[in-house]
Amino acid sequence: MWYTHLVHAHARGGLGEIPENTNNTNTNINTCIIKVRDLSKIYRIGKERVTALDDVNIEIKRGEVCCILGVSGSGKSTLLNMLAGLEKPTKGDITIDRYKISAASEKKLAVFRQKYIGFVFQSYNLIPTLTAEENVALPLVFRRIWKRKRMRMSRAILKLVGLGDRLKHRPTQMSGGQQQRVGIARAFVSKPAVVFADEPTGNLDSKTTAEVMELMVKMAKENNLTLVIVTHERDIAQYADRIIQLKDGKVTDDYRIERTDTDNSGENANE
Repeated sequence: MWYTHLVHAHARGGLGEIPENTNNTNTNINTCIIKVRDLSKIYRIGKERVTALDDVNIEIKRGEVCCILGVSGSGKSTLLNMLAGLEKPTKGDITIDRYKISAASEKKLAVFRQKYIGFVFQSYNLIPTLTAEENVALPLVFRRIWKRKRMRMSRAILKLVGLGDRLKHRPTQMSGGQQQRVGIARAFVSKPAVVFADEPTGNLDSKTTAEVMELMVKMAKENNLTLVIVTHERDIAQYADRIIQLKDGKVTDDYRIERTDTDNSGENANE
């Protein structure tokens, strides 16, 4: 599982030459935070070569809500793995906030993820033996924040996502929507520069889906965080500022969503 991999990667992380996370609400939204150049990924299966990504070039601005849209097999999950530093590209470069993650060692990537990255998963990936507040506080452990402070930060953000009365509940004592709210709180608690959301509503009903998407977008906008959503659902893509469409490992479309100032949900968006 993604989160198990990340927990182990965090635990292995030591000090590295990682730039400080400079994310704050005053940072210019027009600056580019993610740059992907000539990115390709080829898998070898026996004697066969399977091209998952083929010469992908994208730039994502700081504070942007961006959706990577594509059907199964389009390459979107592979691209997400590359952006998160979980896989190495066959060719090309990935830079996040001036740090070239495509060339970094696993040890330095672990430190980088601690400082810069948050994750929201389709299957929530909460630790079943931990309470909601303990799950949310987990990323702060790897940042060496004192327990009293990290629990205070955890409780504060859980109240923001509407779970102030579920602090001591374990995942099995919560609905899917509540578990995903815990997952969102965990991703945002340390105010990372970038949050990756991998099919974040895949296990939710339509009403809860709308609530979860509105919550994620609101938290990203209020904190000037870059939110990258990966999905196969066009309805989910409409919550983004921008849609990057993949097909057969190539970018086939890249456009912005225009909406009125009062339209934050994506329901009335026009391409």
